[in-house]
Amino acid sequence: MMIEVLVPDVGESVTEVVVGEWLKTDGARVDRDDPLCVIESEKAAMEIVAGASGRLHIKAKTGEVVRAGQVLAEIDTAAEAEREKPPGSGGERKRVTPVARKMMEEAGVRAGEIEGSGPGGRITKSDVLTHLAERRETGSPTEPVGAEGAAKRNSEKTGEPDAPCEPRRNERRQPMSTLRKTVARHLVAAKNDTAMLTTFNEIDMSAISSLRREFKDTFAEKHGVKLGFMSLFARAACLALKEWPAVNARIDGDDIVFHDHVDLSVAVSTPRGLVAPVVRDAQQKSLARLESDIQALAEKARDGRLSIEEMAGGTFTLTNGGIFGSLLSTPILNAPQSAVLGMHAIQDRPVAREGKVEIRPMMYVALSYDHRIIDGREAVLFLLHVKTLLESTQRLLLEL
Repeated sequence: MMIEVLVPDVGESVTEVVVGEWLKTDGARVDRDDPLCVIESEKAAMEIVAGASGRLHIKAKTGEVVRAGQVLAEIDTAAEAEREKPPGSGGERKRVTPVARKMMEEAGVRAGEIEGSGPGGRITKSDVLTHLAERRETGSPTEPVGAEGAAKRNSEKTGEPDAPCEPRRNERRQPMSTLRKTVARHLVAAKNDTAMLTTFNEIDMSAISSLRREFKDTFAEKHGVKLGFMSLFARAACLALKEWPAVNARIDGDDIVFHDHVDLSVAVSTPRGLVAPVVRDAQQKSLARLESDIQALAEKARDGRLSIEEMAGGTFTLTNGGIFGSLLSTPILNAPQSAVLGMHAIQDRPVAREGKVEIRPMMYVALSYDHRIIDGREAVLFLLHVKTLLESTQRLLLEL
């Protein structure tokens, strides 16, 4: 019996994906739940697993663009399935997340050296980091590779240092990843297909900083997560979006689609690029739940464990360039959304307060928006509402 391996439904905002790396070869025997390949969208990478045991017949090649419901491969269940063994391993092939696999290749680490802590013994990014840290602590030698290793070995044989050589001006060329190419295409489309403008304001972070200092220990003890700036900005954004619904809307053909919920996309930097997983129904969640959900999604993003469902359907985006030191920027729209709020670094600056100059922790904020659907007045007042809420913690917590 032939079982089809299909491209899963990847969400309403994602129309196509690209076949990435095949983890099994054509004609290989596979077991049920074995990882077969990785598919990539502009937002995430997702592993496709075998739905049955048997012999694999690949139908879609690496780099091919496919849509939901399309056949990736077939599994012949009539063939006796047995798990593949790497040559000379004598054991089962270990499952490795895409991010962990790349890290292992760069560090020269074999899968057999690491004990996986993920589901089914899968090796994750954190497992690789732990192994590398232990290797450094124990002083395990690592053999240099390439020209550097050859030079070292030659020096060890002769007992003489290598003669100095002329500095070399090398260039390195590498293909763009499928995710990077897709992201680039969508970013250009966002610039070309929208009337994007950006408005700015600045927020006095004194009240928020004082709130975090006073209650951070109690909050962490009760809820098991730290009280960060992201959850506070998420709460403020949700309250402001309730007052200015056009900022949470999108254009669909000749219609404007308004949402009575906030599915908040939160930008996260990962080794593969920037992704924006979605916190569902953020408007209904407490600060503790927002903080917990944001942290969990960020961790999954960095480990390469996000599903495409966790990336699809956002209505508004929050991005924080301040964690890298950015003082000011113009964030780009996350289509088909119509607005994105950019946070930046907190910097002590002199400001005028009641006729006096005081040093306050200040943050510039930016709202990029599609002028086709959002007027300048709405954008400015939305950002002013966010500012007012964050500068008055009573208003923020009482949802005024």
